[in-house]
Amino acid sequence: MTTQQTIVFAVLSLSLIFFAVGRWRYDVVALFALLAIAVTGIVPGKEAFSGFGHPAVITVAAVLVVSRGLMNSGLVDNIARVMNSVGKAPTLQVLALTAFVTVCSAFMNNVGALALLMPVAIRMARNHKRPPSYLLMPLAFGSLLGGMTTLIGTPPNIIIATFRQQSAGIPFRMFDFTPVGFGVVLAGVLFVSLVGWRLIPQRKGQTSREDLFKIQDYISEVRIPEQSKVLGKRLYELEKMTEGDVVVVGLVRGNWRVAVPSKFEILRAGDILVVEAGPEALKSLLEAAQLEMGDSKEFLKDVLDSDEVSLIEAVVMPDSMIEGRTARTLRLRWRYGVNVLGVARQGMRIQERLGSIQFKAGDVLLLEGQTDTVQAALPVLGCLPLAERGLRLGQPRRVALGVGIFGCALMIAAFGFLPVQISFSGAAIAMVIVGLISLREAYESIDWPILVLLGAMIPVGQALESTGGAALVANTLIGISGEIPPELAVGLLLLTTMLLSNIVNNAAAAILMAPIAITIAEHLLTAKDPFLMAVAVGSSAAFLTPIGHQSNTLVMGPGGYHFDDYWRMGLPVSILVAAAALPLIFWFWPLASLGR
Repeated sequence: MTTQQTIVFAVLSLSLIFFAVGRWRYDVVALFALLAIAVTGIVPGKEAFSGFGHPAVITVAAVLVVSRGLMNSGLVDNIARVMNSVGKAPTLQVLALTAFVTVCSAFMNNVGALALLMPVAIRMARNHKRPPSYLLMPLAFGSLLGGMTTLIGTPPNIIIATFRQQSAGIPFRMFDFTPVGFGVVLAGVLFVSLVGWRLIPQRKGQTSREDLFKIQDYISEVRIPEQSKVLGKRLYELEKMTEGDVVVVGLVRGNWRVAVPSKFEILRAGDILVVEAGPEALKSLLEAAQLEMGDSKEFLKDVLDSDEVSLIEAVVMPDSMIEGRTARTLRLRWRYGVNVLGVARQGMRIQERLGSIQFKAGDVLLLEGQTDTVQAALPVLGCLPLAERGLRLGQPRRVALGVGIFGCALMIAAFGFLPVQISFSGAAIAMVIVGLISLREAYESIDWPILVLLGAMIPVGQALESTGGAALVANTLIGISGEIPPELAVGLLLLTTMLLSNIVNNAAAAILMAPIAITIAEHLLTAKDPFLMAVAVGSSAAFLTPIGHQSNTLVMGPGGYHFDDYWRMGLPVSILVAAAALPLIFWFWPLASLGR
């Protein structure tokens, strides 16, 4: 092993460990890997950031913007209304939702498709007095399956297409993934709908917001007497006394009642404060400020159920700006006008003091604030509203406009008139020009951590190939297995990629495994396409853990799932995907062929 190969393997090994542990976000880990190979001279300095101009990066960004434009057009929301009329049978509900999300995720971002259907699924479950756990995991798995069917369905497919272009001179086209992907989707959706959802533990206690948070148990009324220490002080000074563990959600002064009062409001004798606090925090407040307990909760409905105020459940998205931070350090009330009234994790409300809870991806937050303020704060905070979000009913001409722009881009790329990165960039610009999406929304819709991951890892993957590291890994795998038949090599590659994608980001798995796939094919003197297709399928088959894909992480909190719940349905789905994919790969992408 050469010095350069040793460095590349060391960098990749550390990166995989950091990806798996999750201590640092994957884009930070990817940048560390890029800088490491640049500093050591394996990649020239002038080429270190060439990956950020790679067609795969541009394509992913453009697809994300176009997906947001389709969402804004009202197309998916109009179709989603039909989901409420599928009947009461759980099997029909799972089938309808899973099939619909697979179709959506074939043409838009996986997480975006899931985000659209999550509120529908939660509302459906609660309307039928069931916990949403039987719907959300199938929904997440469906979003992963749907991404396998087209070039733009998921970043790994775009990455695989670019590796094919570098190797064979011609990239995979828009629907080259469809013959294999559609067969896998058909088998996967039928299994999940008929059998799979029954394997998921039905977590109780989440059939309604009231069951999950029991907010009435934490709301109290306190009165400011004449001798109180906070007379004449401002509201924020009172809340500082408990270091953010008490949240003032309303103020009653005579006939004047206000929710989310200003932090600069001057407190007067006789004021009644509606506060959210646990028993210890409430006791601390009463003693520190010399307040009196109210006799009832008669003002609770007036304050919290007014038209101007919203109580919204929202799930913390992966890579949210609040992930790993607390409400106290974020100063959510003062910066964004939002109160956090409760935090639930894995279907159970966290009983710790609110100000000290570190938010994690998948946590469900109960937020309170002025309706417009909360709605504006959610995308900034990186939170997805759940069942309370209303569906947008797009104007027919807006739906037609969005579908028309998307359809044109799809056909232009499918027939090879323009490269996919050009056609979808044009579609993104067109949607901005016609007003389907604002510039601000366009930038917000781009998943910047994914782009950084791709831009940083592409040169690392190329370094693995250029230094001979990919050949070394391929030869080692073949040496361990002996001179195995090509069919077995494809199967082994698919399973290896599938296992890797359950530990690290699926785009990173594709970048690392694609050059190895090409090298194995060259060693065995067979066509490269079946090996690349195996990597594409394996990269999108992250069904065993909640950390393998953002979709799995996103449903963990609202579904109340535990870490080991995923493999109960995920293992048979993974086996089924492999069993369905391999024959289809060999049929549509023969090993004997040297290209198509």
